[in-house]
Amino acid sequence: MPQTTEAQHPRVEATYKAREVEGVLDLYFYRPIGLRLARFFERFKMTPAGVTWLAGLFGVLAGHLYYYRDLRINIVGMAFHVCANALDNADGQLARLTHRESREGRVIDSIADHLGFLSVYVHLTLRYLAESSSPVICLLALAAGISHALQGAAADYYRSTYLYFVANRARPGLDSASALQSDYQELSWRFKPWNKLLLALYLNFTRQQEMLAPHLKKLRDITSQLFRGQIPSWFETRYRNLVSPTFSRFTISGSNSSRLIYCSSI
Repeated sequence: MPQTTEAQHPRVEATYKAREVEGVLDLYFYRPIGLRLARFFERFKMTPAGVTWLAGLFGVLAGHLYYYRDLRINIVGMAFHVCANALDNADGQLARLTHRESREGRVIDSIADHLGFLSVYVHLTLRYLAESSSPVICLLALAAGISHALQGAAADYYRSTYLYFVANRARPGLDSASALQSDYQELSWRFKPWNKLLLALYLNFTRQQEMLAPHLKKLRDITSQLFRGQIPSWFETRYRNLVSPTFSRFTISGSNSSRLIYCSSI
C-alpha cells in the first residue's frame, strides 16, 4: 500500500503548474480529484477544451441556483460550484498529462471562468432586486465584477511569468500584445472565424495585463531580448526568492477562495 501511494505522488505533482503557485485547496483537495477526473476523461478520449466547457456549464448553473431564496437549492448550487472547480482543475491536468497545452485552451479556460463568475454576479444581483433592494446593488455588482476581472488578470500575469522564469512549466515563450497583434492580423474572419475570435479575446486580455503591470511587462521584454528563452540559473534563483512570498496572497485571493466566500455568504 505505501508503494502505491508513493507511486501516485509524482503523478499528481506532474500535473501541478508549480507547487508554490497552487492554493491549499488545490493541493489537498482539487488537484487529487482533478487527477482522477483527468484520467477518466483521458480513457474516453475527451479533449481538455471539452472538459473546460463542461466546467463552465456547471459554473453557470451554480450561479443560477443562487438566485433562489431556498437553502436546499443554494446547497445544490454550491455542490455544482465544487464540481465546476474540480473540472476546472481537471482540464489543465488533462492537458498536461496528454501534452496538449495550447493557447486556444488557455483562452477557452478564461472564457469558461468568466461565464461562471458572471452568472454568479448576475443572479445574485437579480435575487436582491427581486426582494425590492435598491438599484444601487447593480452598481456594486458591476464594481465587484470589474474588480474581480482585473484581479484575476493581474494574478494570471504574475503567475505565468513566474512559471516561465522559474518553474519551466510555461509555454515556449511569453505572449506579448505586440506579438499577438501580428498573429491576429494574419488570421482571416472568413476562413478561421473561431480562431480569430479567440485570439481577439486573448489579445484584449493580454493588453489589460500589460496595463495593470507595466513594470513586469518591461522586465519580460528585457529578459526576452537578453536571454532568448534561456533563463540563467542566477536569474531564476533571484526571481524565485523575490517573488515567491507574494504567491501566498495570490492563492488566498484565487478562484477557489472566492467561490468559498460566495458559498458562505449566501
